[in-house]
Amino acid sequence: MTNSENLSARRGGKSAAAFRTISEVANDLEVPQHVLRFWETKFSQIRPMKRGGGRRYYRPEDVDLLRTIRGFLYEDGYTIKGVQKLLREGGLKPAAAGPDPVPLVPEPKAAPASADMSRDQRRELQAILNELEALRKLLDG
Repeated sequence: MTNSENLSARRGGKSAAAFRTISEVANDLEVPQHVLRFWETKFSQIRPMKRGGGRRYYRPEDVDLLRTIRGFLYEDGYTIKGVQKLLREGGLKPAAAGPDPVPLVPEPKAAPASADMSRDQRRELQAILNELEALRKLLDG
């Protein structure tokens, strides 16, 4: 059984090319449905088909893009504006259908020291940066 067949078996027997409801996508990506609706307002590239009553049906390429966006936001610590910039510059492309696609990002000319850091270390540094920015606002205000 291939990865995509295995994934489709977990999705209730739907083929990899089948459209998905918002609840199926939310379950697959482990995010609440309202987050997907919010992302639709922030990322114009996400365009689910809407049927009567506004029911959303996500195409496989929408799901791939959502999975990639989720990875950048939740795992890599990007902000929504950062992911929007990647999309605008064409540096973010959804990976082919599969259980865990790897997002494509433009290669930096010289790898910064942070390239050797783990995701947990980057998250920790981002939390520190956020805290420092909040302190700066307190001092400026």
